Amino acid sequence: MKNYISILFLLFMTGNISVFAQVKKEELLVLADTVKGTPINPLAPARAAFLSAIVPGLGQAYNKKYWKIPIVYGAIGTSLYFYIDNNNKYHRYRDAYKMRLAGLDDEFKGQYTDATLINAQRTFQRNRDLSLLISLGLYALNIVDANVDAHLMQFNVNDNLTFRPDIYPNEINYKQNIGVTLNYSF
Repeated sequence: MKNYISILFLLFMTGNISVFAQVKKEELLVLADTVKGTPINPLAPARAAFLSAIVPGLGQAYNKKYWKIPIVYGAIGTSLYFYIDNNNKYHRYRDAYKMRLAGLDDEFKGQYTDATLINAQRTFQRNRDLSLLISLGLYALNIVDANVDAHLMQFNVNDNLTFRPDIYPNEINYKQNIGVTLNYSF
């Protein structure tokens, strides 16, 4: 009895290898990914970020968001203006303090004490360093904006999926209620 079971088990295990339930088709059906008729380019976000890293605003132009370019240049330009202004004032007060230490007359003679000149140097140096950090942060934000915008252009956004806030009256006391509606249509 044991031999019959082991022979049946062996036949069962080896016999299933050649049995197929379905026939494989050689041709595959491939559908193109599209968003509103445009093909999806998976490298577009990387290209937009790279272009913005080379020249600020170029990634926004690549994404066809031309209205963002003046904002990018305005933000980076303003922070660089404050960096240069604070750097010039820092050097002005530092040079005046160095001249005073050397025993020469400076442009602030009689107006400021030595402690005031040292305090002004520290203030303008701190503001200069902060302006540089803000400039670098805005430059990085420019790159991130181009990358994220290129990603979001590839999402399918249509009326079948909506998220809309709504204000509606309460039927009992007629006060205004605030709600959110999420609709998904197949």
